[in-house]
Amino acid sequence: MFKIVKDTEKKLREKCEKVEMPLSKENEKLLLDMVEYLKKSQDDEYAEKHKIRSGVGLAAPQIGINKRMFAVYYSNGEEIIQYALVNPKIIQNSLRKVALSGGEGCLSVDDDHKGYVYRYHKVVIKAYDVLQHKDVIITAYGYDAIVLQHEYDHLDGIIYYDRIDKDNPTKEIPNSYLI
Repeated sequence: MFKIVKDTEKKLREKCEKVEMPLSKENEKLLLDMVEYLKKSQDDEYAEKHKIRSGVGLAAPQIGINKRMFAVYYSNGEEIIQYALVNPKIIQNSLRKVALSGGEGCLSVDDDHKGYVYRYHKVVIKAYDVLQHKDVIITAYGYDAIVLQHEYDHLDGIIYYDRIDKDNPTKEIPNSYLI
């Protein structure tokens, strides 16, 4: 299992390096292990036994690796959403914004930071997906888009609470909605 880098460590604020392609076996294994970590973190018995928090996304800098890679794994009720992305790039986004009504959380953040984190309602991301062994274009909306943008931010040294309005954390903005 991984040791999660906390937001108190300045290396979590660094911009990550692009990953050299074709992907090395080490990087491929690392991403597969990151997906497996997320799966296990969502197993209550396993998580309690190993004292890990449940997560839906994990970026390489959160485990001390300064590379543009992240993993996502969760069920949206209808299907399993899972990615192991290398060098993701947001190539399109909506004007409309969305935020989680209960705020966001993060495996690297132990303190509670209340407030809305507005993100694009729709994003289109281009990346190499280790799980599919090919370049992919992902179009995501709502919660799925939030998760991808949260992990993407980690690659640029941004933590979710950086996006909360400090003066008015629960301010609603035009052309947005809460889920």
